[in-house]
Amino acid sequence: MSNATNHGFSRRDFIKLGTVGGITLLLGRLPIAQALEVNSGPSSTDWIASNGKAKFRWDAVRKVTGQKNFAFDFRSEDLPGWPKQQGYAFMLKASNAEHRFEGIDLSILGDTLQPDKLVMQKDLADKGLEAPNSMGAGFYGEHILLPLGETAPLLGHPVAILFYQDFDRFQEAKRTLQFDASVVKYGAFTGTKPPANYGAGRFVRIGGATPQDTPEFAPFQNGSIKGAFHGNEVIWPPFTPDRELFVPEVIKRKRGSGFEDSLHASTLDPSIPEQAMEAAMLIAEDIKQARSNPDKIVLERHGFSQSIDPCAMEPDNCTAWYDSETRSLHIITATQSPAGVASAAAAMVKGNTQVPVERIILLTGSTVGYGSKDYSVFPYYAIAACLYSGGIPVRVANNRYEQFQLGMKRHSIEMDVTITADRKTGQFDILKGFYNCNGGGRENLSVAVSHVAARGAQSVYYFPKSDLATVAMATQAVEAGSMRGFGSLQSMTITEVMVDEIAQELAIDPIELRRRNALREGWQNTQGGVQAGDPRIIEMLDLAARHPLWTNRDQAKAQFDTANPGKRYGVGFAQVQQVYGSSGDPSILVLEFDSNGKLTMRHCAQEIGTGATTAQQVMVWQALGKAPDEVQFGVTEFPELPLTSAWADQKLQDEFSKKDPYWVPSVIPDMSSSSSVYYIGFATRQAARFLLEYSLWPAARAIWSQGAGGGPISSFDVQFSDLRIGANGLGGAGMKPIPFEQLAKKAHEMGLIAGVAVHTFSRWEWARADFDIPGVGLRNLPIDALALKYGDGAPEALKKRMTTAGYDFIKRKSATYPPAQRSSAGPTTYTPASCIVELNVNTFTGQVEVMNHHSLMDPGTIIVPELVSGQLQGGTAMGIGHALMEELPLYEDGPGDGTWNFNRYTLPRAKDVAVWTQTADYLPPLSDTSPPKGMAELGMIPIVAAISNAITHAVGKRFYDFPITPAKIKKALD
Repeated sequence: MSNATNHGFSRRDFIKLGTVGGITLLLGRLPIAQALEVNSGPSSTDWIASNGKAKFRWDAVRKVTGQKNFAFDFRSEDLPGWPKQQGYAFMLKASNAEHRFEGIDLSILGDTLQPDKLVMQKDLADKGLEAPNSMGAGFYGEHILLPLGETAPLLGHPVAILFYQDFDRFQEAKRTLQFDASVVKYGAFTGTKPPANYGAGRFVRIGGATPQDTPEFAPFQNGSIKGAFHGNEVIWPPFTPDRELFVPEVIKRKRGSGFEDSLHASTLDPSIPEQAMEAAMLIAEDIKQARSNPDKIVLERHGFSQSIDPCAMEPDNCTAWYDSETRSLHIITATQSPAGVASAAAAMVKGNTQVPVERIILLTGSTVGYGSKDYSVFPYYAIAACLYSGGIPVRVANNRYEQFQLGMKRHSIEMDVTITADRKTGQFDILKGFYNCNGGGRENLSVAVSHVAARGAQSVYYFPKSDLATVAMATQAVEAGSMRGFGSLQSMTITEVMVDEIAQELAIDPIELRRRNALREGWQNTQGGVQAGDPRIIEMLDLAARHPLWTNRDQAKAQFDTANPGKRYGVGFAQVQQVYGSSGDPSILVLEFDSNGKLTMRHCAQEIGTGATTAQQVMVWQALGKAPDEVQFGVTEFPELPLTSAWADQKLQDEFSKKDPYWVPSVIPDMSSSSSVYYIGFATRQAARFLLEYSLWPAARAIWSQGAGGGPISSFDVQFSDLRIGANGLGGAGMKPIPFEQLAKKAHEMGLIAGVAVHTFSRWEWARADFDIPGVGLRNLPIDALALKYGDGAPEALKKRMTTAGYDFIKRKSATYPPAQRSSAGPTTYTPASCIVELNVNTFTGQVEVMNHHSLMDPGTIIVPELVSGQLQGGTAMGIGHALMEELPLYEDGPGDGTWNFNRYTLPRAKDVAVWTQTADYLPPLSDTSPPKGMAELGMIPIVAAISNAITHAVGKRFYDFPITPAKIKKALD
């Protein structure tokens, strides 16, 4: 740490992430004037009103006034301790994935624009630098740069890094080379050479007699099927020895919500795939019989969801500096997963003896990526470049052409789906689907995305039987990875359009058909799990059915069509639900106050554009009547809670939880899966409630008890449950409110708990543990680690216990973790949403005009209404773009050729999204103790299918191929 101090940072400016391969990983912090990690440090509280309502986002002023906030905004000279001089680098990329790469020709640059350093794959290999394997072999590809003589595994694969010490030469060289296809040379034709396919899984369920009975077979209860590949053909068990098969490894990633666990279980027990395949065969036979049964309807459809670009405001960027004097690698980058970047960087450089790295110091800014900055390969190119720059920091930042060429995309998915139903009742019987996810030429999170597509396919419906197969395929397309919707957008959209078509075939109102098949409380999903609480789907359907847009749709169509020759009016509806959480969600923070009432919080939440850092602070106010005066977000190491983590099966988990009070299944969360408001915020609410119950409440009771006769509280029976937080402080039950500062002073005088550090963990169920708390006694709490700081007036015996970073680490007496098998249940926490869309179609041009849309959502207890509204409006705009206009060709004419920008890629504008007429309603929480629900990913999903259904209402043609462009509409009408 002393070496870091020599470069302008103090010891407290660093948070230690841990050690990987002997390399110390540090997360650095800058002073408030130049703060990177969402402006951590002393913070004005003028953003929140005295009643606890956020007047604007906590980071709003810095953002709207153009202050440095994103990693893209910073240069080396802005960073304390970094050299003032900064170099620049860019990459040449392969726009051909069918011929061998034979080298580059830079003669067009002349003598004056030649790079100061040209880096090829051989240079990296000579120093032992290869693509990081921290997430498993192939996750980030095989090579950083394409080796000579090999064919690019994907279009846009970098082949060389060009480094320049001065900006002018760099910029001119980059402009000269950017669109010159002759610079990268190719040799013999090989055909495409993508990596091996990434994974195949199949999830079969046959339910019991009722939706609540134990199923005959289910992934949660029994297990799933792991597929193999013969070339690009998917082979399911039993595997025969007559042909060579490839069985991919399945990555252990939480975003798959436990499907990986059930697949691994099938590997350990060969009887599981046999049973699952028998169940699948029974379902296939039922479908066959239904085709010849006049009382049944069998709808089989092929759907396609296109590849799109996230179009985040901040392109990928990274500046890296290798300090040979201290053997330190400094990084500032845009990322949703800071700990993942640090760990992968360590894995990348740990074998390098020529440029030894002993510590990695990572700086991050606020970012927006819609998932695309989650485990991106981009930072590792800047890291590679800085090791060849002679000690000069290197900035690598995409322009928009480069972002289209190299940035991660939403998975294109081809879907073959069958739904069977009873013609008399409209009750659904079977959902069978095959979801082919195009992962492009790097694996990344393709396996997890494919699993989420399968688990989301049921949408809001109960299917007694289901057979959902999914594959993650490797192709030469640009890499696809994490993006808003994460596979379920694609699969739910097709299901919703099919449900509308079934309603039309059966002459049943589309909302009524949905009501008959909607999931109820306690009913099982297609994995055999039961979702938490009341789904409230029926309630939402009833509200939608009464909305004027829906009830007046036929009358409005007749009037509009008559008044507008050549145009056709339509109204469409869709209802979905989206999971929040990822089946292994931890959270961790420290919350403390001093005797003057200054409140400080250090938190794991990383700002990725959703307003999480604002919401976490509002949660604190709601419990304590005070927002933090000083905050640090994105923290990844908490010395107050010296926890360890290692993956454990059920036997090891039970052993660890009983014998090791420092062990937890996972320490730090990913900022993904819409997990911040509920799962990450759960720890925030627990910490704040802890201080309320064991500090502010006894302090308030002491103040209210002062004076003769036991004080003003003596005649009332005031209980903890009576307390209420208001603009004037802590009150309730007829007692005068007390401001936080007065309570804090009293709590310190009494030696009460003045700081708390907590860790929580959920696997679709919260871990709990027993803690013997000094002065409180034995308590069973929904947390699995706890540390306390005692007030100034605490007895010396208590103060002597504060030996862990100034805190008293309370070793749990026992812990109860959810069974590891809970992961296999798939998601249990959902947010439902529906959308009614009003539009018209120009039958001459095929152009669709969205006139109005009304959204319904159940966000639970809303923490910051404006953030919910903003996420819903932004998501809806993204959904309209996906439904009608956004699309990237997958292969040679797609973004991998480096010529794509917004001149070719159409995004929705305000005129396209009914910005002035859109409306929304939110279901009120079921009670004042209802928790908030994650909803950021959900906002964009229902409108996609609703638009397709509205177009059908308008012109009488059904569309399953997205986007629904004017050309497709005109073709259908011809």
